[in-house]
Amino acid sequence: MVTDTPPQAPPAVGVHVTSMPLDAPLYRLDPERGAEYWGCRGLMSVFTVDGDVSDLVPDGLALDEPAIGAVLVAEYGASTLGPYGEFVSMLRVVDDQGTSGLYIPYIYVTNDAALTAGREVLGAPKKLASVTVTAAQELVVGSLERPAGQPLATVTLAPSQRLGDEVLDAFLPGGTPCFSHRVVPGPPGATIVDELVRWHVDLAVRTDAFGDGLRFTGPGGLAYPTSSAVDPVGRLAVGTPIATAYLEFDMRLRAGGVVWSRTVAPGRD
Repeated sequence: MVTDTPPQAPPAVGVHVTSMPLDAPLYRLDPERGAEYWGCRGLMSVFTVDGDVSDLVPDGLALDEPAIGAVLVAEYGASTLGPYGEFVSMLRVVDDQGTSGLYIPYIYVTNDAALTAGREVLGAPKKLASVTVTAAQELVVGSLERPAGQPLATVTLAPSQRLGDEVLDAFLPGGTPCFSHRVVPGPPGATIVDELVRWHVDLAVRTDAFGDGLRFTGPGGLAYPTSSAVDPVGRLAVGTPIATAYLEFDMRLRAGGVVWSRTVAPGRD
């Protein structure tokens, strides 16, 4: 039997969300502040998407016309989930209330706590992979490999000029809502959960010793060196490049709530 359930109230303030094992949880999240990050750096490429990707977006969300996509490859120097690398594919969407946000169809991390917290709490479809951000010669390169040695995506930039506030704010303003399609399977007799979850990203660009924001642009872009039916990140194909940027930043991720929830109740024997 399929039933619709109303959004659940968030945990009481001050109560930390923890995971299994119950006496040694893999992660702890403060429901008021969420997960916090500092000492981060990353590459972001924004572009129009070539081809139809409407099947990637769940009920309650609609794509821009034309569809706008982005890829972020980042290294988080420290966080309340530990240090790790992350690759995120994003699609700009509008929800049924007309609010713009980002839907996450693919996301990869290098840390088991980040993977588990993202999947269990937010429904982010995280997998483990090799994710790096490196500087070589005049370039900064962000890469996703899965398995290691098989490059699936690279973002390359020669940072040659400062990026204006308006460019970043146009795509990722403070408090941007993000959306994940959370599916929780289970053994026979379990209640199966199917939800659209909303969460929020607050990103603060760091400043250098001169007081200027550490955000740069220049020649660069996104490429998919190999394709994979198991990890089809290349479905967000580049149509028209819009911008590529290098950022150094701090960040906070906060759960926002359940947009809709459908549960399949356990059947009777």
